[in-house]
Amino acid sequence: MICRILMLAAGTALVLCAQNSDIPKPPKPDVPYLRQADNLLPTEVVQAQEDKKKDESTYIIAGAASSAKTPLAMPIFIFQSDKIQPESLQLYKLDIKNGHREITMGRHGAEPIRMEVTHLSGNLYRLEVYNGLDPGEYSLSPNNSNVAFCFAVF
Repeated sequence: MICRILMLAAGTALVLCAQNSDIPKPPKPDVPYLRQADNLLPTEVVQAQEDKKKDESTYIIAGAASSAKTPLAMPIFIFQSDKIQPESLQLYKLDIKNGHREITMGRHGAEPIRMEVTHLSGNLYRLEVYNGLDPGEYSLSPNNSNVAFCFAVF
């Protein structure tokens, strides 16, 4: 019985290692990459401009559409952490207004979309959305930062 349990545990470990070794490593750390089959597509890295008003801040991103696009409603991101902790990344849907993308944070602002962070190996992580995303523009941003990693679901 103990041998059978050990064999199952060893087999499971081999399967997990094989799955992790199939994942391509991102070329740059601290940039989320959209996984599309065996390819990694970098998210659009931008600096959002902050516009503060009373208890709210609006973050504005130039351009109406991201250069990074995925047809997947439940995208998977591969992330190699260096300075940014993967758990600090929050996912938001962006509004398109007057030729730019924006999001308002504060008392009545946007709520982050739930994601699951899975440690793969070393400093490599997989980020997955809990529920499907509607077509539109999105941003992953570290807490307390104006850096935005943008992508679009079409």
